[in-house]
Amino acid sequence: MTPRVLVLRALGLGDLLAGVPALRGVRRAFPGHEVVLALPPALREAALSTGAVDTVLPAQAPGRGVPSLTHWTGPPPQTAIDLHGNGPESRDALAALSPGRLLAFAQPDPPPPTWRPDEHERDRWCRFLAHYGIPADPADVRLPPPAGVSPAPGAVVVHPGAESAARRWPAERYAAVARVLRGEGHRVVVTGGPAEDALVLDVAERAGLPERDVLRGGLPFGELSALVAGAALLVSGDTGLAHLAVAHATPSVTLFGPVAPHLWGPPRSPRHLALWKPGPPGDPHGDVPDPRLLEIDADEAAAAARSLLRRGRTRPERERETRVASARP
Repeated sequence: MTPRVLVLRALGLGDLLAGVPALRGVRRAFPGHEVVLALPPALREAALSTGAVDTVLPAQAPGRGVPSLTHWTGPPPQTAIDLHGNGPESRDALAALSPGRLLAFAQPDPPPPTWRPDEHERDRWCRFLAHYGIPADPADVRLPPPAGVSPAPGAVVVHPGAESAARRWPAERYAAVARVLRGEGHRVVVTGGPAEDALVLDVAERAGLPERDVLRGGLPFGELSALVAGAALLVSGDTGLAHLAVAHATPSVTLFGPVAPHLWGPPRSPRHLALWKPGPPGDPHGDVPDPRLLEIDADEAAAAARSLLRRGRTRPERERETRVASARP
C-alpha cells in the first residue's frame, strides 16, 4: 500500500494559496507517497490545482476552528504535518490518528521551531518545514495556467467581498474606483462569493456596470481562476482572490486594514501594490471595517490601479511566467 502523508490546513482560499510553497516542499520531500490535504470540501478543486496534493480529506470547523479527522480511513498516516496553527488542538487532531511521525509547532518532541508572530505566513511554514529537514521556497507561489477560458478576458476585476467586515472596504469606494477605470476605457467586472450577491449588486449599480459585467453567485474555482489569470488587474481587499492574483502573476491592488501586508501581503514585485496605513494591529475577524482600512480613500486606490494598468504586462513577460509556472511540480 502506498504510504500516506497527511497535512492539516483546514482554512480558507487565501490560507491554502499562502501555504502552496510549504505544500510543494512536502510533495518533493515525500516521493512515492500519497499527499493528503485536510481542508474544507469547497476548496478541493483549488487544492488539486496546486499540483502538490494527491487527495483531499474533507475537513471543516466553524470559525476557522480545528476539525475532527476521525473519518480518516485505512492505516495511520506515515507522517502527519500540522500547517493549521500553533496550538495543541490541531496537533491533537492529528495525533489522534497515531501517525508514524508528527510535525507540529505544539509538538514537544522533537523540539519545534519558535513561533514568530511577526513573520509572513509563507515564510513561517517554509521555515517550520526546514527545521525538520524539508526545504521549501517561500517564493514558489505560482499556479499552472488554468485550463478554462476567462469569462471576461482582459478586464479589471473588482472583488469587494471578504470573510469578515473588518477587511471589507466600503462598497461606494469600490464603485468609485470602477467608475474611474471605466471612464478611461477599461472593462470592469465585479465578482463576489456565493453569499455576496447583495454586495456585488450594490457595487455594480453604484458603478453603472452592465449586467454582463456582474458576476454573481460565486464562480466555481476553475472559472474564478481563469478570470483572475486573464485579468488586466485585480482590485480587492486582503482576501483569497488577492492570493490568487499573486499565483497567476496578475497585477493587483490590495487594500489592507487590520493585518499588515508584511504578514499576509504579496511578494515584493512591481506588479503588486499593497495599500496600508501603518498602525497597531486590529482584529482581522471583526464585525466592523477596520479604522485603518477606512483611511484608504477611493482616489488613492484609483491612482494605484491606473499606475499598474499603464505598466501592464508585456507579451514576453507573460510567456516567460507561463513557462515557469507550467514547469513547476
